[in-house]
Amino acid sequence: MQSLSWIDTVSAEIADIQSGEGVRGGFGLQCVAFVLCVARANSSIHEFSRLNLYPALNVTTQTYDRPRQRMVSEQVIARGIHDPRVIDAMLTVPRHKFVDPALAARAYQDCALPIGSGQTISQPYMVARMSQLLALKGDERVLEIGTGCGYQTAILSRLCRRVYSIERIQSLHERARSNLRAARHANVMLKCGDGLLGWEEYAPYDAVIVTAGGFASDVWLEQLKPGGVLLMPEGVDGAHRLVRRQKQAGRITETYFDLCTFVPLLGGVHHH
Repeated sequence: MQSLSWIDTVSAEIADIQSGEGVRGGFGLQCVAFVLCVARANSSIHEFSRLNLYPALNVTTQTYDRPRQRMVSEQVIARGIHDPRVIDAMLTVPRHKFVDPALAARAYQDCALPIGSGQTISQPYMVARMSQLLALKGDERVLEIGTGCGYQTAILSRLCRRVYSIERIQSLHERARSNLRAARHANVMLKCGDGLLGWEEYAPYDAVIVTAGGFASDVWLEQLKPGGVLLMPEGVDGAHRLVRRQKQAGRITETYFDLCTFVPLLGGVHHH
């Protein structure tokens, strides 16, 4: 019977989760998970079933609307992101759909999150920042090196005509494909391969974006159109700086931006 008093204590929190108020900081979901553990420990999980509280755990997309709006307001716009198309993409793409369900309540926090295989989904601000630095107008063809879970890919797909994205880790490639299909991003082509080699079949590209830290491959510059840009975090050992290179009339111009930290850029292909 003691576990039933816990149920009474958090019933309001469960209602908040359904309405969207209980997601802040993930406390609501953590609270409910704790209650389930207590109930199981007291051999009274049947009481939960009788009270029919399990449907309350089916958090809908609407639950995350306000956290996503706060993310854009406090982390994106407040830090200088002003491109209305980038802001709209960040407001529209459901970031929580691209992380593990256990981390969904943290999806809109101001941090990178693990996605498996030693990789991460980038901090929301960094996704928006890199997207804005590409200065896409809508008719471009973009090559992305490092699909990851597909979140940056999804943002790009709302900003350009077509995204060609390469991921070297097969399990992440398959996960991104599932995520993007579920989100119905039809203007994306995915490939499991060595990103250092680019994707010659569909070159040249208007832009190349690299989502891992290292140094630029000459192949990427070769696969750029004249006037095209290559954006990547450049550096070693987690000390990177965003660098944008533009290909112009036989020469390359460079512009340096934010200091940042990314996972390392690696070659080859990693299968299961």
